[in-house]
Amino acid sequence: MRSLGFIAALLLSGTAHAAPARPPLPPITDQFLLDQLELGEEIEGRADGDLNGDGDTDTVFVVASPHERHLYVVLSYRSEVDIGHQSGGDFKLAPDALGAAELSIAKGVLTVKDLTGGTTALSATYRYRADKVQPKMRLIGLDATVYSRTYAHDGDEMSWNLVTGDIVTSLLKVTGDGEDRSYDTLYTRKFKRPSKPVFMEDTPDPELELVGATKAK
Repeated sequence: MRSLGFIAALLLSGTAHAAPARPPLPPITDQFLLDQLELGEEIEGRADGDLNGDGDTDTVFVVASPHERHLYVVLSYRSEVDIGHQSGGDFKLAPDALGAAELSIAKGVLTVKDLTGGTTALSATYRYRADKVQPKMRLIGLDATVYSRTYAHDGDEMSWNLVTGDIVTSLLKVTGDGEDRSYDTLYTRKFKRPSKPVFMEDTPDPELELVGATKAK
């Protein structure tokens, strides 16, 4: 999937124009997004809201094909002479989705919840906030859980706050028998791992981060 080409089409779409007195910039239309798709691609989901605090609507959407999924953020901008849209970042989601990614925007934070895998599944939650200096989305939180959807084995979970550096990990232990099987949360451990700013295009693999966190001393 052509990430740069897709964003270029958005930014060259003619949305920039002389700034009006103040009516809010409308969100990108569904039809415009559909017009940019190639054969075999579809819009898996989208969310609209104000991410950069300018009062205008920003858009987040996932483009999916049989072998690839890609999330894009398009930020509105407004200057003294014009208004328009610009890229706020993009990154690849795992292709083996167990349903559409859940996208939401609340109080300037973009939350992406994604479930991938098979019988053994990876649940990942990404949280982003617009950077105060650059027009980019910055990763501020990453949660990951690997578990068996049939309780065939134990699992692990991690929550990483990239703002404070706090990481919490736990073991998910299978308990019970038959239809009464469930997970108990055991051996919860807390430690710090400071991080430099991580922008959306550098979003790490949640499963690799989970493995590293559970092995950390």
